[in-house]
Amino acid sequence: MGADDDTPGPAQAAPGPLVREDEVEFTAIRAQGAGGQNVNKVSSAVHLRYSIPEASLPDDLKERLLGLRDHRITADGVVVIKAQTQRSQEQNRLEALQRLQALIDSVAVPPKTRRPTKPTRGSRLRRLQDKNQRGLVKQQRSRPRDEGGA
Repeated sequence: MGADDDTPGPAQAAPGPLVREDEVEFTAIRAQGAGGQNVNKVSSAVHLRYSIPEASLPDDLKERLLGLRDHRITADGVVVIKAQTQRSQEQNRLEALQRLQALIDSVAVPPKTRRPTKPTRGSRLRRLQDKNQRGLVKQQRSRPRDEGGA
């Protein structure tokens, strides 16, 4: 895995299908926050809107995207991303596209199905020994019984 290698590394997720720009709707808006006169004059922030149901993504990928509990996805299945960190509108467009691509890449690999397993004999024995030990500790905390009595 050299620098020229296109294969994903261990920390790098396998890329999903690329976002087609004709499916993305951009709206230029004024940025919020500090920035002096530039913020008040220039619409440099960008709202990106991407409709998942109308996208040209595979159906299983659409289901996983819609199943995400992400605040950027509306109830209608539209991804809304606001980018305003850069000063230029073009850089904010690129940043918003990168964030959308990262969202799609995060669900590109289907999750592994869980196969239920049984606990080993040793783990069952350890659990029972721990239970017994806790029971003895609790028994020693109680008041001593009056043995014999008159």
